[in-house]
Amino acid sequence: MSYLFATATEEQAMLSRIGVDSIDQLLQQIPKPLQLDKLLDLPPALSEMELEQHLRQLASQSSGSTSRTCFQGGGAYDHYIPSVVDEITGRGEYYTAYTPYQAEASQGTLQAFFEYQTMICQLTGMQVSNASLYEGGGSVSEATLMAMRTTGRTGRVVIAGALHPEYTQVLRTYVGHTSTEVIHIPVGSDGTVDLTKLAGAIDENTAAVIVQNPNFLGNIEDLAAIADLTHAKESLMVVSTDPISQGLLARPGDLGADIVVAEGQSLGIPLQFGGPYLGILACRNDFIRRMPGRLIGETIDRTGGRCFVLSLQAREQHIRRDKATSNICTNQGLMALRATMFMAQMGPQGFRETAELCLQKAHYAATQIAALPGYTILFSETPKFKEFVIQAPQSAQTLIEKVAKAGVDIGPALSQFAPIPGMADTENLLLVAVTEQRTKAQIDHLVNLLK
Repeated sequence: MSYLFATATEEQAMLSRIGVDSIDQLLQQIPKPLQLDKLLDLPPALSEMELEQHLRQLASQSSGSTSRTCFQGGGAYDHYIPSVVDEITGRGEYYTAYTPYQAEASQGTLQAFFEYQTMICQLTGMQVSNASLYEGGGSVSEATLMAMRTTGRTGRVVIAGALHPEYTQVLRTYVGHTSTEVIHIPVGSDGTVDLTKLAGAIDENTAAVIVQNPNFLGNIEDLAAIADLTHAKESLMVVSTDPISQGLLARPGDLGADIVVAEGQSLGIPLQFGGPYLGILACRNDFIRRMPGRLIGETIDRTGGRCFVLSLQAREQHIRRDKATSNICTNQGLMALRATMFMAQMGPQGFRETAELCLQKAHYAATQIAALPGYTILFSETPKFKEFVIQAPQSAQTLIEKVAKAGVDIGPALSQFAPIPGMADTENLLLVAVTEQRTKAQIDHLVNLLK
């Protein structure tokens, strides 16, 4: 009965319909000598994730191929995706759904997006979420433009410390042909933003202060302190976060964030060669009219029943161009749906357990690697979540290529990105991320390869 997903109440209802009081009574018609009077000699039960890993290992043995192990970080991560996510999003009514302009024909899609918005608000501590954007980098830039519209300031935006270099590049592209000045504050000796320099950079012309937490180097920033510095000049704080980290860390909204953005790939979306992914954007209620993208709302139909509609469509296709908040034409609807199914399946407890596993396994890996001759974990005293920077005894890119030949993927090398202010020589520096999927044996194997 353990594989039949019936509650005790449902089970009793079925037994009553049959006319018996219990399962034991139901099985009494089987002759006693044929009944098993002991537990089956089976190995301990496996979780869905452990069972899938076991089956993949058996498959690789029979096929002779080598399965790869992923320790790669830098914004996209190898998190486990429950099978129900693929099962539901693969259904035709979801997989082929189009933009829900006609509410009467799109209630399923609209309800899914409404639930997505609700769960994103719960996850980030914000009051309203749009129905998603394209990816993390674009979300940072859209949030920055939103802050400019809200504050009426266009003179300056400040990047606080180790924002993902690609996000920084996208933002500079967005504002590159405007008068907006982008100030990038360096990281300090602990791998987080230098608060003294940050305070000196925020002035009355600053629209937004942008901070990533955990930051690109894996370190946890002091969001409350950054919020105080930002709000002292009546600027807005934009926080780019890792959704999985919210299983353990205080929500950005509870620490003073005005706009929260994220790369949503970790919410049930495969790595799939870099995309498509999911852009998350949530904010305070006061800014709802300045928000890009679309907003799904709840109302009632003519019979009084609950239904869902596109409440706000603030793009130039729908309203006057000078009133549009962005030219975001659509969203990765299927990716938002996957995130919805993932969040509903995980729940608060699932998020916490996943985050705890990431934290514990990452710290175990960092401790083991730090003990190797020639290797150093940078910013070792600074709190981290699931990712950290290794200083290797040789070129980081060379090391990545050597380890890859053994079926293990690490990196990226920091030298492949534009320099982060405050980080000098990055030639031997690389990122390593450890998610809940990695086993102790896999971590130990990586350590042996590095050694």
